[in-house]
Amino acid sequence: MTDRGLADVIIARIPQLTPAEKVLVCKHCTCEKDVTAMTQKDLEALIGRRLGGKPWNMSDLQAQAEQDAGIARMRGIGYVSYMSPLYPPLLREIWDPPAVIFYRGRLPDPERSVLAMVGTREPSPPALLQAYDIAKALGRRGIPVISGLAKGIDSMAHRGNADGGGQTMAVLGSGLDEIYPAINRALARRIIEQGGALLSEYPPGTKPRKWHFPARNRIISALARGTVIVEAPSASGALITAGFALEHGRDLWVASAGVTEGPYDRLRGGTKKLAEQGAPVIASADDILTEWGMRSKESDAEDTKPETGEFSGSALAASLAQSLNIVYEE
Repeated sequence: MTDRGLADVIIARIPQLTPAEKVLVCKHCTCEKDVTAMTQKDLEALIGRRLGGKPWNMSDLQAQAEQDAGIARMRGIGYVSYMSPLYPPLLREIWDPPAVIFYRGRLPDPERSVLAMVGTREPSPPALLQAYDIAKALGRRGIPVISGLAKGIDSMAHRGNADGGGQTMAVLGSGLDEIYPAINRALARRIIEQGGALLSEYPPGTKPRKWHFPARNRIISALARGTVIVEAPSASGALITAGFALEHGRDLWVASAGVTEGPYDRLRGGTKKLAEQGAPVIASADDILTEWGMRSKESDAEDTKPETGEFSGSALAASLAQSLNIVYEE
């Protein structure tokens, strides 16, 4: 807790406010007392619009914030306000930054390049393998991969990066004490144990909600230097992340597995359209590192080439898919 007390945790709990409006309230209030003294009419005057929805009062929000702080202490969850110098600077660049970031592990290093990697929850085996290979190669080079801890491409990106020694980061659409999906609880623990981070704009105890996931995608994009959409059908939520990457002025790529013609075309409508619209197609981590000026195509060839050996190719993809309980239908 800072000299602002629980001001920012209370603000995070105010219903009906957009992220940008919560930041405005953070800037307006210098301490906890400033927040608790505000009425709904005060808030409406500050943000310039009427608030609808269910009625609420500030004393209830203060009590909830005190409970949040208690849970955070028990679960090892920290938080950083937009008003803090520790707030991730890349998040300040977007128009709707979260007012508060809750975290377990380490906050992102602003001096380190990060790659976002996202895609469908039901990917093809080639896409799974490519996500794993790219993320692992980047981990070997000390580059974290950030994703959303979802089933499928997200999970494989985290696993690959961790296997390569990277400090992968996951942005959740729930409170950090509500890991979703439950199958990834062990993966979440590994992320923390390996020096990575779990991040969320939602206070402890917040359940995953459908509308939280598109919103969290803007955080994934904002914290990364570039984003790879590995494989995505036409209606995939990963395309929302692609839109944010363009809006945020970040690099955007499509993985070659997401545009290859074949039996999994039904999974690739979104990635193919991105490629048709001009998104560069990459085949390996080497393409990213070369684009970022971190190595030449000829250097460290062993570092970023796909895995070979007993569990290479489709065998590795099948093994990884089985570990995630992914079942394919041809």
